[in-house]
Amino acid sequence: EVQLQASGGGLVQAGGSLRLSCAASGFTFDDYAIGWFRQAPGKEREGVSCSSPDGSTYYADSVKGRFTISNDNAKNTVYLQMNNLKPEETAVYYCATRCLLYSGGFRYGKFRDGSEYWGKGTLVTVSS
Repeated sequence: EVQLQASGGGLVQAGGSLRLSCAASGFTFDDYAIGWFRQAPGKEREGVSCSSPDGSTYYADSVKGRFTISNDNAKNTVYLQMNNLKPEETAVYYCATRCLLYSGGFRYGKFRDGSEYWGKGTLVTVSS
C-alpha cells in the first residue's frame, strides 16, 4: 500500500527557510516520480517541484533558484528545501505520487487504475 507522510511545515518570516520532508512507503523513487504541490487559501492546487526516477528535477518558475527537491533513497524520503520564502507562498504543501512531465512543466497524474496518492498536507505560513 502506497503511503506518504509529509512534515516540516510551520511559521516562518518572509525571507526565511523551511525544509519539508515526505516519508514514502509502498513504492520506491525508482518506480515513480514524486512531487510537491501546494494549495493556498482560495486558490487552486499548483505544482511546486517534481523528482523523476532518472534523477531529473523540475520546478515551477516561481520557485526556481529558491527551492530544492532531493531524495534520500535509503530512507525513502523526499525533501523540499525552501529558501527566501514569500508571504504569498503560505499554503498547505502536499507530497504526491506521481507527477507527470510534459513539455515545459509537470502536473499531477493519476495511475492507470485511477489511483492517486497524496500525503496529508503540511501547513506553511509565511509572515510578512
